[in-house]
Amino acid sequence: MKKHVAILSAAVLSCLLFVGAALAQQPSTPVPTDARKQTTLGKYCTAMEAYLMWRAKPKEVVILDVRSPEEYVFVGHPEMALNIPVQFFSPAFDAEKKSYGMAANPDFVAQVAKKLDKNATIIAMCRSGQRSAAAVNLLAAAGYTNVWSMVDSFEGDAVTDPENLYNGKRMKNGWKNYGLPWTYALNPAQVFVK
Repeated sequence: MKKHVAILSAAVLSCLLFVGAALAQQPSTPVPTDARKQTTLGKYCTAMEAYLMWRAKPKEVVILDVRSPEEYVFVGHPEMALNIPVQFFSPAFDAEKKSYGMAANPDFVAQVAKKLDKNATIIAMCRSGQRSAAAVNLLAAAGYTNVWSMVDSFEGDAVTDPENLYNGKRMKNGWKNYGLPWTYALNPAQVFVK
């Protein structure tokens, strides 16, 4: 029985890799309907497509995690992701929204420029796709032309079904929910240092 499961698993993995290789060449993610996830460059991919793009060309494709350092460290991150935050947590609590705010990183583009060439293939990711779109737009304005926005990013979209046990939780899609490789371990060459 174990041998049959192993053979079936290998066959499924081979099919996924074959399909993945095709997807890695041309992500087919449409323009997001949420305007906050749209970019001026119009290049979109899902977390799965991003992983396959990176896997096909790991020396050429950069996964750029634009979340705050706290999210990168405590929520986890893709093993290969470079962290340069587009925004930082603000200590001001918004009682109406019941959350803490965010403050722009005024040095974001300059910090990216220290690490990545304007011709690099960059896939920006955040928690759910809004900050990644903002990061793409900032980089595009600075002359970067091959920057993709990962529309479902690390944690994915929230489930919006009141009957679902996961209603309101980010369990719909995204890097973590697809089971793609992620870690809490920190690589000094990838972590954000001010």
